[in-house]
Amino acid sequence: MEYKGLSDHEVIANRKAFGSNVLVDETKNPIWGILLEIIKEPLFVILLVAASVYFILGETTEGIIMLVAIGLVSGISIFQENKSRNAVNALKKLSSPQAKVYRNGKVVSIPTEEIVVKDLILVEDGNLVPADAKIIEAHDFSVNESILTGESLSLSKDHLSESPIIFQGTMVDTGNCVAEVQAIGRKTELGKIGTSLGEIEQTKTPLQTQIKSFVKSMVIFGAIAFLLVWGINYYISRDILNALLQGLTLAMSILPEEIPVAFSTFMALGAYRLYKSKVITRSPYTVETLGAATVICTDKTGTLTENRMELKVVFDVKSGTLQDFAKDSPVFNETLEYALWASEILPFDPMEKSIHTFYEKMAPKDERKAAKMLHEYPLGGKPPFMTHIFQKENGEKIIAVKGSVEGVLGQSHLSEADSKVVAARLEEFTQKGFRVLAVGKADPSIQAYPKTQQEFEFEFLGLVAFYDPPKKNIQKVLNSFYKAGIEVKMITGDYLQTAAAIAVQVGLKSDGSIMTGDEVMAMEESGLQQKAKETHVFARMFPEAKLKVVEALKQNGEIVAMTGDGVNDGPALKAAHIGIAMGKRGSEVAKSAAALVLMDDDLGHMTEAVALGRRIYENLKKAIQYIISIHIPIILIVLLPLVLGWEFTLIFTPIHVIFLELIMGPTCSIVFENEPIEPDSMTKSPRKMSQTFFSWAELSMSVVQGLAITGACLGFGFYLMDSGQPETTVRTLIFTTLVFSNIFLTLVNRSFYFSVFKTLTYPNKLIPIVLGISFGLLVMILTVPAFMKVFDFEPVSFNLLLFSLLISSIGVFWIEIWKFFKRKKEGKLVMMN
Repeated sequence: MEYKGLSDHEVIANRKAFGSNVLVDETKNPIWGILLEIIKEPLFVILLVAASVYFILGETTEGIIMLVAIGLVSGISIFQENKSRNAVNALKKLSSPQAKVYRNGKVVSIPTEEIVVKDLILVEDGNLVPADAKIIEAHDFSVNESILTGESLSLSKDHLSESPIIFQGTMVDTGNCVAEVQAIGRKTELGKIGTSLGEIEQTKTPLQTQIKSFVKSMVIFGAIAFLLVWGINYYISRDILNALLQGLTLAMSILPEEIPVAFSTFMALGAYRLYKSKVITRSPYTVETLGAATVICTDKTGTLTENRMELKVVFDVKSGTLQDFAKDSPVFNETLEYALWASEILPFDPMEKSIHTFYEKMAPKDERKAAKMLHEYPLGGKPPFMTHIFQKENGEKIIAVKGSVEGVLGQSHLSEADSKVVAARLEEFTQKGFRVLAVGKADPSIQAYPKTQQEFEFEFLGLVAFYDPPKKNIQKVLNSFYKAGIEVKMITGDYLQTAAAIAVQVGLKSDGSIMTGDEVMAMEESGLQQKAKETHVFARMFPEAKLKVVEALKQNGEIVAMTGDGVNDGPALKAAHIGIAMGKRGSEVAKSAAALVLMDDDLGHMTEAVALGRRIYENLKKAIQYIISIHIPIILIVLLPLVLGWEFTLIFTPIHVIFLELIMGPTCSIVFENEPIEPDSMTKSPRKMSQTFFSWAELSMSVVQGLAITGACLGFGFYLMDSGQPETTVRTLIFTTLVFSNIFLTLVNRSFYFSVFKTLTYPNKLIPIVLGISFGLLVMILTVPAFMKVFDFEPVSFNLLLFSLLISSIGVFWIEIWKFFKRKKEGKLVMMN
């Protein structure tokens, strides 16, 4: 039946009358929420207290500067957080479920929230029902309503059912139906019980947990240090407010508030960069796991192959004729006719679409359109097949079956000779990589239809074979995975011979051994772990077997990525560390279970995604190592003169520290986020997920860098103090040396392997901008009298500034020697191997 659906005018009128199809109102303006989070931050409280102390002491200029600093810190945080949230919200919209509706006489796909009351929706196998609707026409249709009822069994429904209503959030198990929308949004049954579909509690990733723990530890350490310094200073000076300022200065220097900001920025912008590579991620934190993937389990159809599934061969048992459509002119026969009768009226499967196309071209008369469906048995059984019963216009009945060869053969009575011929043809087709289905019919004169199709006795008619050619770029894609140290395993429901043939055609590395779903299920967990490691092709797989293989690989310590598109792939996609659904052909169930969605079904984008995951992890590590390296000298410049009993103990005040914070924040979260991937990153083995980011092994170099910069700054300062220079000169040159060190540190930390001369060639337009601003601000502070007064600086000679530049370069660039010997050592190891 042809449906017109609503017109554009009717859609607008119905949306105005009944509202939009959303369960939860999204907050339009998140700025106030971000502000509230900023106010709760320890740094905000410290700046506010410091400003208050300055005002109480009558130092109005410094107090105003601290208030301006509060505005700048808050502004940077709002900008970064808003940028991150906008990226995440944009991705949410892109990953929101789509629905098929009839509009203006055509079937169109729209976001589910755009559905209105009285829309005609088309839901199919694998879809989530987008709204409450009344069935108008159904074919082989069953739905799982466990989200509402708790009952896990599927219910068959059609327009004649006692309750012909389908409900939002339920899952279509089989078939398809056209239904008219009765309720949307909060008016649906799901909306009434207050359940938000897909609302899953987000568990913290390992890196999130480590960062939170590290920052919390530093806050506690900062609080203790603050109290000690305040106490010591008060004991020495008996000036409670100035002692408080000194304590606040140390607390500000200790807090690594840039780390969580950098982390959320890296993850959100990384997710948005994935989208530009045609990969949608449901959570930005998936990016963290991507670079660590060690195994990719991929299905065959549509991932390694084109998913065209063109009908290539029809073999008719009765006549013994074989029609190869690549060579012969197709001739209409009974096998093709019954293949059509056993297909859906509204086909959504590529194979059934191909059968419909050939039938329409070759049939003398299209009897299907005038026929009436009397009964249908959905695709089921193991191995599966489906059966349809029709009545033609002239009253003649048809009972047609189509499905797995084993399934149809098991209920047919073929002679031994014919069985051998069928087996030989099956072997011939599968070795060419063809997908093969059997076609049969049953006696139409039977009076009572059995309860299940497994009770029929069929007459075996023949075979239909489809060819799905490998994707043109797939060999290159697989090689890129192998080069990156990632194994690839094919998991398919197809025949062993077909899977083996396609594996050879696409260049999948395999020793030739293949495991079947039944073999997987029969194995003990310990044995399967070893077999799963060795085997690269799995055939005749079903949902439970796929899930068991994924779990076995995970128990082996692998980080598993898995592709899938159907309802049956849902459990395995959910179990994998990185579930990957197909955007074009994937079911909504698969998409909702997956962490990533490939918008154009091209596995090649996974190479880009893995590269991006590695790049983000590398750059986040550089950013955090930079933060720790530059925080150490700030902390020690504040603390050591007091502990060592220097003549000058008040080197830095909150004004100096907040200036450094303002140039450090953009450096770590903007500059390092924009860094390109390291040249050798995609030729290395994946990192171990068990590695602790904040381990001594990871951060020891950052500590050494920080101590070297501290030595340069305080060593120069002590020399100046010992030479009789005044406190203002010592402060000016220590600060200048630290700012120079910060600029140099940004350059050398762009790689912990390649030299600074190589990294200067990396494309990052933000480097000269941010470092130029830092240098410009330093020049301004050293030359403009008003700024010099605020920072308590004084003019210094050009020679002393050059000496400061030299000292800072020594304190930072020593790592280039370490990098040189590291490259030399690893180069020798490569030559030896």
